[in-house]
Amino acid sequence: MLRRLNKALPGLVFVILLYGAVVWLAGVWFARDKLMYSTGVWIGAFLAVGMAIHMAVVIEDAVSIGRSQSKLVAMSLLRYAVVVLVFFCTVYFHLGDPIAAFIGVMGLKIAAYLQPFFHKILMKLKGREEYSKENQ
Repeated sequence: MLRRLNKALPGLVFVILLYGAVVWLAGVWFARDKLMYSTGVWIGAFLAVGMAIHMAVVIEDAVSIGRSQSKLVAMSLLRYAVVVLVFFCTVYFHLGDPIAAFIGVMGLKIAAYLQPFFHKILMKLKGREEYSKENQ
């Protein structure tokens, strides 16, 4: 399903979850409250995955249907309102550490930069040299 939306989306989701696992493993040893840290990181990571999927859906709709710019702005504001709401609920209901959740959400940014690198490695492992020859 993710590949139908955007060819890069499965790789992006993979890198976000990999980043979440690395951040969790690196930080859980130093956190005072391991449960709050863990839930914070994973709330942030899953929020980043949701944001990536929502962005892919909105971009696909904009390209195929030709939505107006105001609709794109509204969808962007909705996405960030959901992020603020999730952070508010995380703090208010003590569901996780909000700083750890922020670190988890930053996985979207990290994945956006690292996904092409992981994709290139994956293509080389699969034996598809045409990708690496085109992008050199």
